[in-house]
Amino acid sequence: MSSSTIMASSQFTTRITQDNPSGMTLSGTNTYVIAAPGSDTAVVVDPGLAEGAEAHAEAVAEVVDGRTVELILITHHHLDHTGAVQAFTQRFGAPVRAVQQQWSDQAAPLVAHEVIHAAGTKIRVVPTPGHTSDSVSFFLPDDNAAPHPGGTVLTGDTILGEGTTMLDYPDGTLDDYLSSLTFLAALEGGGRQVAVLPAHGPTLDSVARTAEEYRAHRLERVDQLRELIQDLPPIITPVDWESVVVHDLSLRLYPKLPDMVRGPAKKTLAATLDYLLRNEKD
Repeated sequence: MSSSTIMASSQFTTRITQDNPSGMTLSGTNTYVIAAPGSDTAVVVDPGLAEGAEAHAEAVAEVVDGRTVELILITHHHLDHTGAVQAFTQRFGAPVRAVQQQWSDQAAPLVAHEVIHAAGTKIRVVPTPGHTSDSVSFFLPDDNAAPHPGGTVLTGDTILGEGTTMLDYPDGTLDDYLSSLTFLAALEGGGRQVAVLPAHGPTLDSVARTAEEYRAHRLERVDQLRELIQDLPPIITPVDWESVVVHDLSLRLYPKLPDMVRGPAKKTLAATLDYLLRNEKD
């Protein structure tokens, strides 16, 4: 019996949360099944972690409920999203599409802004790099039943259901991330709310409001870091997230941070420092 948690997340989607909670995965990794009402096919997004993959796939199969899985989509390459790909391809016999060729199987890599017609609906591929360079979101404009008349967007780790997103520097950059937040906010055309379906945590009501909150938080960290480095010698070498400077700055900026998330925090700090050095030169 799987301990994965199943919950309806919108009219067109069901969230299946894998039992892999941690400081990085929050309550666990959310796998989504997309299927318009009446569709005899489905799409699966983010299979999850390798450990416990077979049991998690069985929970997803319960939601699929006899429909044919047309496609498995990947939001980005981190192993808590891709580790179970092999188990899912064996269970559902579906092709896999991701931005990177190495995570695609029996299908072409995803193309920015393409519209995938599957599971009885349209799935728009939204490039949202920053957390990683290959991060994408999936916008479902027709998944627009109340209370989110603008549709839904599956954001992977670009926007989480709680907390904030780490930037996997040097692969992920703050420049890209801020641009992605702006792009996601713009999905709410005409003031119609678009709900966020994150890869970790609960559904959020408004992608525009959440993106602005995330943006404000990141820029606040930029301001704090700017003050911290004022008394340091000029940093003219490329930023190394494992450097003594970054480690010491992380202790000053995040003094109470648990050790298990210190590494990801240092990567995010390095991305912020890199942003400062490149964008705020005299």
